[in-house]
Amino acid sequence: MQLNMLKAKIHRATVTQAELHYEGSCAIDGRLLDISGIREYEQIHIYNVNNGERFSTYAIRAEEGSGTISINGAAAHRAGPGDIIIICAYGVIAEAEAAAFKPSLVYVDRHNRLTHTSDSIPQQAA
Repeated sequence: MQLNMLKAKIHRATVTQAELHYEGSCAIDGRLLDISGIREYEQIHIYNVNNGERFSTYAIRAEEGSGTISINGAAAHRAGPGDIIIICAYGVIAEAEAAAFKPSLVYVDRHNRLTHTSDSIPQQAA
């Protein structure tokens, strides 16, 4: 059996711009792409913390160190500057590999600067 697992996420990034009349995609600071392991043109899912919108698109590389998170094309109707989002990428792995698999979790501040990374999500308290 194959499992669709969380490969990487950039947690609580701040949208810096929205370009409705751009071709599409989400431009992400290249440094954050590299740290997270999300590849340019890879499908990503975006979850908007501010309004609950959820949508998928693909990642494109923005200038390294710029802090850019730009929601482009039709998705610009779902997130705008200042919104807090979670960017996720998923991958398919064999069930036998799942027990040892660890995702790449990237945490940023309100300026989209790296604060820390992890390979596990803290256990949710009751």
